[in-house]
Amino acid sequence: MTAVSSDLRTGRSLVDADLFDSIAEFTVMHFGYTLEKAERATDQALAFLATVGTATVKMVPSDDVDGALHAFILHTADYRQFCDTHAGRFLEHNPRPGGGGRVLEEVRDTAHAMKAKGFMVLDDLWTVNGASAAQCDSDCGRDYRAV
Repeated sequence: MTAVSSDLRTGRSLVDADLFDSIAEFTVMHFGYTLEKAERATDQALAFLATVGTATVKMVPSDDVDGALHAFILHTADYRQFCDTHAGRFLEHNPRPGGGGRVLEEVRDTAHAMKAKGFMVLDDLWTVNGASAAQCDSDCGRDYRAV
């Protein structure tokens, strides 16, 4: 599903340009992303975190968004301030016990929660082991903000 509504928010809009660039550059340097992919993943990581505070589903980042999320967590002071502002609390990093992989349905529910919160979701970044977790599939055309 491609976002067409102009009223959708971006994660990028939640931080200043210097912080956004720093997170994206860190993602390039430490996770091997291209700059273009790092910028897109950083946008999605910020939207992900802003959604966690009010989500009613288990929030799990995609494989591609996870690198940018970790890059932001390592900007500890900025990460703490962002969490306080956008989630109302500090968001602990809680990896899956035993280090198991992501569950496609949980990542799909996460992408849908972000859409419901009014964020633009870059569907091609929401995958688990190459399988799409954000494409509309059987619910194509659904207004995710009505959840």
